[in-house]
Amino acid sequence: MTRTSTHAPGGLAPAPGAASSAGIIASQTAFEVKTALRNGEQLLLTMIIPVIVLVAMSHAPQSIIGGSPVISIVTPGVFALAVISTAFTGLAIATAFERRYGVLRFLGSTPLGRVGLLSSKTLSVLVIEAMQIILLTIVAHGLGWQPTGSWLYATVVILAGTAAFASLGLLLAGTLRAEGTLAVANLIYLVLLGIGGVVIPASRFPQGISHVISALPSSALGDGLRLSLIHGVFPVADVAILAMWFVIGSFAVSRWFKWS
Repeated sequence: MTRTSTHAPGGLAPAPGAASSAGIIASQTAFEVKTALRNGEQLLLTMIIPVIVLVAMSHAPQSIIGGSPVISIVTPGVFALAVISTAFTGLAIATAFERRYGVLRFLGSTPLGRVGLLSSKTLSVLVIEAMQIILLTIVAHGLGWQPTGSWLYATVVILAGTAAFASLGLLLAGTLRAEGTLAVANLIYLVLLGIGGVVIPASRFPQGISHVISALPSSALGDGLRLSLIHGVFPVADVAILAMWFVIGSFAVSRWFKWS
């Protein structure tokens, strides 16, 4: 006699099957965002420091910033700083320590896979950047900022900047030891903040080094956002520079990134 099994409509029954790739990536992205926001150092880097810089530089002399009103010049630059803090410094440090503790190798061997892991990290960076931009916009409006340019162009620049700096951050994380990545990423962040053309435009530096600064991805990101949000002009040259750095960084990652 053959025994059959029936289930009443609406009854409980096992439904085996793997989760979809999109669902796995979404779940990992949410985990990455929560982890970053719960980390005090990451929160300081991504949220608190950009707000402090925005408030402090909004009172800087016009002779240093090179435009009026000062808040109109400073705000796009701080947006650029926020992108760098998340897509470069934060991503590099977090990934380096995950690599050190074997998390990258483990997750890469799960159904998430290496492509899914990198995709979730990229998406988490974009989510955190959106939070940063919203927070900084609220603070900037409180300081008197009135954008007159194009948010669409600015979004394109932010995406290009995120791609460029994320590739460079992953390059650091995949080639240096975790402690080395921590030191180098923070050092580069401070150098770019000071003389990278981020908040203070490259044109405000001596002519001998302004051309060098203009070729940096930090300057391209800052200048691109200023052109977009102040003048409503699409910054073709700046986006091209960011794309160039993305290609260089991606090629280097594909050659030298180590998962363990």
